[in-house]
Amino acid sequence: MDDGPFDHEVINGYRIACTARGAGIPVVLIHGTPSHAYIWRNVEPRLLAAGFRVFKYDLLGFGASERPLNADTSVGGQGPVLEALLDRWGLDRAHIVAHDIGGAVGLRLAVAHPERCLSLTAIDTVSYDSWPSETWRRIIREHLDTYAAMSEEALRDMLTRQLCMTVFDKAAMSGDVLDAYLGPHAGSLGRASFFHHQVRHYDSRYTEEITSALGDIALPTQILWGAEDEWQPVAYAKRLVEDIPGATLTVIPKAGHFLMEDAPEAVAEHIIRFVQGTGG
Repeated sequence: MDDGPFDHEVINGYRIACTARGAGIPVVLIHGTPSHAYIWRNVEPRLLAAGFRVFKYDLLGFGASERPLNADTSVGGQGPVLEALLDRWGLDRAHIVAHDIGGAVGLRLAVAHPERCLSLTAIDTVSYDSWPSETWRRIIREHLDTYAAMSEEALRDMLTRQLCMTVFDKAAMSGDVLDAYLGPHAGSLGRASFFHHQVRHYDSRYTEEITSALGDIALPTQILWGAEDEWQPVAYAKRLVEDIPGATLTVIPKAGHFLMEDAPEAVAEHIIRFVQGTGG
C-alpha cells in the first residue's frame, strides 16, 4: 500500500510531516525507532474503512519531519510536539495508538494529560528499564562519535541487521520495504540525524520516571505485543498489564517487534474492536 503524500505543519517552530484522512472517530498513530509513519501503511486503510479519522505523523527528527540540530527529539521532547499537533488538528481528545518509543510518548501523555486521551493502545512499547539494549548503552556511553562517523555503507549494513531483527518473517524486511525504512538514514545528513536525533536519546529515564504513575492511568488501555519480539521481551508487556488498571494484553503469535509488518490485519482488528468498544 502506498503511504501517500504528507502535509507539513509548523509545530512549535518545526516542520512536522503529517496527514489526516477519513472521517469519524479520531485515531492518532505514533511510530517508533528506527522507523517513521510508513510503518502504519497496511493498518491505516483498514481503520479508514472502519469509519475512523486517522491522524499520523513523523516524530520530530524522524522521517520527513524537520531534523534541526538544536531540537529536543527525546521521548520527553516529543510530548509537547504531540500536544501541539492535537491542538492544530482540533482534537480535544483522541484514541492514541503508539509503538516502540512512540508508545512511551503515548504512556507519558496518558499520565500527564489523560484528558487528551479517549484510549491508549500501546504496541511493543519501550517501558521501565527495557531500553536501550546493553550494546546501545555502551555505544552511547563510549563510542557514539565513532559510530556517528561510520560510512554510509557500514550504517546501511548495521541498520539492515537491526531491521531484520524487528520481524518474525525475515523475508518481509527486504526489497522496497527495507529500502523505505533505510531511506531516511541515507546520505551524510541521514547518518548524522540517526545518531543525533535517535540513538543519542535512547534513555530509559523517560519511562522509568513514570513507572510509579502507571497505576493512576484511568483510561481504556490495551497492549498488543509480538510473541517473538527480539527487542522488547513479552515479560515487559505482562508487567505493564499488571501495573495499568484494567489494561488488557494480546500477544500475537509469529510476530516480532514491528508488529504492523508481521500482522497488520490483526493489529487493525484489535484497534477497531477496542476503539469501538469504548463507545468512540
